[in-house]
Amino acid sequence: MTRRLMADTGYLLLGFPLATISFTLLIAGAATGAGLLVVWAGVPILGLTLLVARGFSDLERSRLESVLGRDLARPRYPQPPDGSGRVRRLVNPLLTGQSWLDLLHGIVVFPVAVATFCVAVTWWAAVLAGLTYPLYGWITSEIPGNQELPELLGLGDSYGTNVAFYGMFGLICLVTLFPVIRGMALLQAGLGRALLTGVAELHVRIEDLTEGRNAAAHAEANALRRLERDIHDGPQQRLVHLAMELSRAQRELERDAAAASATIGQAITATRETLDELRALSRGIAPPILADRGLAPALAALATRCTVPVELDVRLDERFPALVENTVYFVTAEALTNVAKHSRATMCTVTLVRVGGTLLLTIGDDGVGGAHVAKGHGLSGLADRLRGVEGELAVQSPAGGPTMIVAEVPCG
Repeated sequence: MTRRLMADTGYLLLGFPLATISFTLLIAGAATGAGLLVVWAGVPILGLTLLVARGFSDLERSRLESVLGRDLARPRYPQPPDGSGRVRRLVNPLLTGQSWLDLLHGIVVFPVAVATFCVAVTWWAAVLAGLTYPLYGWITSEIPGNQELPELLGLGDSYGTNVAFYGMFGLICLVTLFPVIRGMALLQAGLGRALLTGVAELHVRIEDLTEGRNAAAHAEANALRRLERDIHDGPQQRLVHLAMELSRAQRELERDAAAASATIGQAITATRETLDELRALSRGIAPPILADRGLAPALAALATRCTVPVELDVRLDERFPALVENTVYFVTAEALTNVAKHSRATMCTVTLVRVGGTLLLTIGDDGVGGAHVAKGHGLSGLADRLRGVEGELAVQSPAGGPTMIVAEVPCG
């Protein structure tokens, strides 16, 4: 708290001279440029003024990060075409909307910086003056004709009364010093964030959503291609073979009933194997139980089909949007498939809880480890699928195990 208080105080104290300098330069440049626009001489002056505003804005963005405690997006200023002359480079800032927001911030931040600076200095002065009054109060109390505040309030004019009053006043200001200074710093930083990084954060948000949508589409396309390949290489080939076996049994039925019976038995076995393979492939398709009964029963069905014993803990009974439930189901199904195929585990745990507006899915096993989300590996598809719903995937799987997979899925 002390470090935060000193950092916020430094931000406010330095903000006042910076705001004064930027306000003076930008007002003068903007007024001169606007006045000379009629003879076109104002265009390069305005361009130069906007470049100066950009410099002050970059400085303010770096200061904002210390107050807000996180990295902020920097706007992307379009560059002039290659080979542009000096005049074109000076005119280029006029074509960028963020440049005008930088100028606006340099102007409107001045009264805010003055107010926050005055509050910060006043509060610190009240704390220091009140708590240190015993060091100098005996001098001011002896000045002829000097009336202290306690005497004006009718509390008395003795030195002890003054010490108690100012000490209590300083203590109250000390207790409220942190919230007041923090509030002033957030007020000034909030203005800077809105004007200097708001558009850039919106662009970053749009890019994240676009990337997530593309990742989801990529994951879905890969899943469909994998499903098509598995059906072609598995059940489809088995069904062709089954049809041939049944045709052969039909021909043998008239000549050799025993041979026909054996052929039909083989066909029945092939049918069962095909059904088992189709059930395995259907894990990549949302089952009816998920749509009808929700996540808990659907995950329980997944756990019973896994060849590795699964300890399931689902701490929710509410329904969620179909996209959220499908994502949780597919992530669990793919993770359990990886556990069964690659982990050599003897036990697996699946936990699903809701934490605020997020579903937290945790899948762990005691296998050999080595799982990761690199491209070309099974878990990379899970990361893409989660990005499609603005979720996140974390994998901790050292060599030798154990493996822990944590998926966060926003649900509202």
